[in-house]
Amino acid sequence: MKIFQSKFNAFSGTDYKDVYPKALKVFKDIKRKTKRRPFIRCLHFNKSKIFLDYFWEHLHQKSSSDRVRRLKYYQCALDLIKNSQTEPEIQHNPYKTQELFYRFAGATKDKELFFVQIKENTKNDQKFLMSVFPK
Repeated sequence: MKIFQSKFNAFSGTDYKDVYPKALKVFKDIKRKTKRRPFIRCLHFNKSKIFLDYFWEHLHQKSSSDRVRRLKYYQCALDLIKNSQTEPEIQHNPYKTQELFYRFAGATKDKELFFVQIKENTKNDQKFLMSVFPK
């Protein structure tokens, strides 16, 4: 698997109070550009929309320490989605046949490895940012 080199560093901070406002600001900047559901366009999928709202629902199901670990790489993940042309790993969901998972690998400016997972509903061809996590 090829790794995408992001032009951003991971957010600094070790506490949820430090990292959450930085990630939320990035999200709100994107959300402000649309009247409906926030999205970014993905270069790999021929500039189709990747919806971002599912990520926040998924994030709030995690423990506090895991949220911080994932939110640190949020800006790097969005950069990867926008600009990456590398091939992801593709997995079929064994429980729902109409779902596919794409896993992209990326590295921050400081060479920290992270992964971005995108879920695709093949029935209506919608894609969602599902999770971001470090190696």
